[in-house]
Amino acid sequence: MTRLHTATAATSDPRMDAARRRWLRGVAGVAGLVALSGCGFALRKAPQLAFSAVRVQGGNEAGVTRELRRALENSGVQVFTSASSAGDATEQAVIEVLQDQRERAVVGQTATGQVRELQLRTRFRFALRTPAGEERIPSTELLLERDISFTETAVLAKEAEEALLYRDMQSDIVQQVMRRLAAVSAL
Repeated sequence: MTRLHTATAATSDPRMDAARRRWLRGVAGVAGLVALSGCGFALRKAPQLAFSAVRVQGGNEAGVTRELRRALENSGVQVFTSASSAGDATEQAVIEVLQDQRERAVVGQTATGQVRELQLRTRFRFALRTPAGEERIPSTELLLERDISFTETAVLAKEAEEALLYRDMQSDIVQQVMRRLAAVSAL
């Protein structure tokens, strides 16, 4: 029994244990990568759109419309606006922005009538058609809502939080629109 105890004590070198742990972590990491590649996991890529040039009509120059134009340009699509002349454009599709609106509503008040909770909404309505007028995506409305508490003592902080929530909703809507545009197979 003493002999077994001596052999175990000889193999419990702390440096050897650290090296063995590093080796096992490396093997586990490689096994994880192999498993992920085998299951079809891939990072999300920019959507492949059925058009390379598009005209964005309507909407204002701020909000979702501006970020949508930026996302289209980042996807390699040439974007024309309503201001560019029709003779210069060779667009393959037309995105009509029917509504790009931010809303703010009071949903909670204290007993004294002070605002306690707000609901922020971003509403975006669009349609996709060919330059000849054939509808590819009918008029579609996307609406996102976020609730925010409100305190009179922290007005500046709540304004910053409100702006951050609006930007977040705007980005979410642009991603949804891009996925819907990518679902259009042919013009």
